[in-house]
Amino acid sequence: MELTMKKSKRLSKKLNSKQVKNIGLTKGSINVPYVIQAIEAPNEAMRNFLFTLGCYEGEHVTIISKLSLNYVISIKDARYSIDEDLAKAIII
Repeated sequence: MELTMKKSKRLSKKLNSKQVKNIGLTKGSINVPYVIQAIEAPNEAMRNFLFTLGCYEGEHVTIISKLSLNYVISIKDARYSIDEDLAKAIII
């Protein structure tokens, strides 16, 4: 009985260490490459705009700089300036 409890505790620790919390791009650090996990835009127009920039699941994005509420990001060797609402919609 005691052995199975130890195994279940070890297993739960492994599962918890593998869980990754998805965060918005606004919480990211400068000059760190991230992989886009999802796009959670409040409307279809915003989702389509991000898609035209190359923002879709699996694509790499890097924050070049944060200036007030604007973010300069790099996607596919191109740089774009986006506002905070667009940055929040990009889940890394």
